[in-house]
Amino acid sequence: MDILKVILTLVPFVWIVGMIPFVNKVYPIICGLPFLAFWLFAGIFVAFGCLKIVYKIDSRKDTEL
Repeated sequence: MDILKVILTLVPFVWIVGMIPFVNKVYPIICGLPFLAFWLFAGIFVAFGCLKIVYKIDSRKDTEL
């Protein structure tokens, strides 16, 4: 389970920082935002989801003690 927590913690970092060179080359407008702004905004929700899953995994571990 610890490797899953590490992977879920790294996903938002890779989403926001690691993928910028690749998504910065795309220029469509989505929901009135340039694609890069939309990508970063979507990263907030990805980070929230990943960290919520990590929290659920940790809270289950605390109830087993």
